[in-house]
Amino acid sequence: MKGLILLMTMAACVAPAQTVAGFHDEYLEELRGASKELTMLAEAMPAENYGWRPGPGVRSVSGVYVHVAASDFMLLAMVGKPLPKSYYPNAGAHPTAQQMYKWGSELEHKVTAKADVVRMLEEAVTAAEHNFRAADEAELNGAAEFFGEKTTIRRIYLRILAHSSEHLGQSIAYARVNGVAPPWSMPTKK
Repeated sequence: MKGLILLMTMAACVAPAQTVAGFHDEYLEELRGASKELTMLAEAMPAENYGWRPGPGVRSVSGVYVHVAASDFMLLAMVGKPLPKSYYPNAGAHPTAQQMYKWGSELEHKVTAKADVVRMLEEAVTAAEHNFRAADEAELNGAAEFFGEKTTIRRIYLRILAHSSEHLGQSIAYARVNGVAPPWSMPTKK
């Protein structure tokens, strides 16, 4: 018994200290994880597979990634961030959700080349991370409108994370059907 107590005491002494990061840091960690995996998968998918879709009327590989990016931009606009002029050159100061959704759908058909899709996706996930990192508690608790519903800015950022995660799962399925294993699932070389 004394040996067990000594072993437990020693383990407690060498265990790394854990800190509670708080919601802000925890959210960023989850967003970075989903964003990194989305972009890694977009890069791993061969360019010739970007037009692949599982059936008629379903988004293509490129369409899924552009949809995620356009949705990030749209959701950021709902919290008061400007739409990037490179993708939305004619957007006014206060576009409606319906306008932004329509423009996003149009981008799915315009931005199809792998390099352009990956660039757009990277710009969107970087913008989401940057803007959330800059937001303090007062801003996150601020009022926002989400498709006609009164809510908080925090909820819209949560939607960015949930939406990215949803389409990450879809993208994993698309990749595997096309013979591409997610890069993070591959054994590392020693």
